[in-house]
Amino acid sequence: MNICRYLDVALTPEIERGIDTIFFESSNTKSFETERSRVAFRDRWLGRYLRDDPQFAYLAMTPTGGVIGYLVGAVDDPAVASRFADIGFFADLRVRTRQFPAHLHVNVAPDFRNRGIGKQLVECFAADAKAHGAPGVHVVTSAGAPNIRFYNRNGFAEVARAGTGGELVFLGRAL
Repeated sequence: MNICRYLDVALTPEIERGIDTIFFESSNTKSFETERSRVAFRDRWLGRYLRDDPQFAYLAMTPTGGVIGYLVGAVDDPAVASRFADIGFFADLRVRTRQFPAHLHVNVAPDFRNRGIGKQLVECFAADAKAHGAPGVHVVTSAGAPNIRFYNRNGFAEVARAGTGGELVFLGRAL
């Protein structure tokens, strides 16, 4: 397994399909009313990062070039960056996003989980985010989600809750 920067890979349709397959396999949302809503969902949680922040995208690949995981992120504060205005909970978390502005989405194919791949992806992003001046990094996930344990093992701790009933957990890690 090799971790590489998205920008350093010669993108092929197979690599793009691999990223999308992992994205949709890992998502809690499995069905969409229309293809348009499926495309919008992908763009909101993956596409905008590949398009706008490709320097903060990383791939975990097999020696034969298969994608087995990825991380996409951004280092600018999503509560003030207009391109994230469609994600309402960032406004509620504005005080916290100042402290932990960098944020990420990491997913690994089911057959490759629990092998340290996600940790390696997070560490690559954390090092780059720190080098770009971010004082901290965060993730937002559902309360009770199994991925909270993964983030805790990788230095993230619950900092805040959001949503009408606190159903979203904001986990932060100082850099």
